[in-house]
Amino acid sequence: MRTTHPTAIHVPPDAGQSFWLVGDTYTLKLSGEQTGGAFSLSEARVPPGGGPPPHIHHAEDETFVLLEGELLLEADGRTLPAAVGTVLYVPKGTCHGFTNVGTTPARMLFLYAPAGMERMFAEIGQPAQPGEAAPPPSQADVAKLISVVDKYHFELLPPAQSRAPEARA
Repeated sequence: MRTTHPTAIHVPPDAGQSFWLVGDTYTLKLSGEQTGGAFSLSEARVPPGGGPPPHIHHAEDETFVLLEGELLLEADGRTLPAAVGTVLYVPKGTCHGFTNVGTTPARMLFLYAPAGMERMFAEIGQPAQPGEAAPPPSQADVAKLISVVDKYHFELLPPAQSRAPEARA
């Protein structure tokens, strides 16, 4: 019987496939294929005022680590200010979202466990152009998100529902 051992993976700072979606830039650093499906790791660059709509993942947990900027996080019915160094763990089934409330772009790492959700960015995002900011969010971005909610086991919620405990699954 042959045993395959995983190998270490080195990802330089500017490496990884990048995509624009809902006004943000998402760069895949480690895919599920590279981690045996255990997790994926991506980087997000979020302009002032940007961030995803409130949503719930039903198949994976998500962890955020804020590296630059200032966010306002919403999770589990709470609104949480986030400065550099903040870590937020969001178990599957928890309504969450975030907004960049600072005056500069925010940069953060986010981890999905298990992997799989990271494929959505390549499927519906637009390939990012190096050195350019993401275009502002559009109705087409929202339509693309809505088109894959079943495939990627998540749901989008209106902003008012993100604060209501009964909105969580």
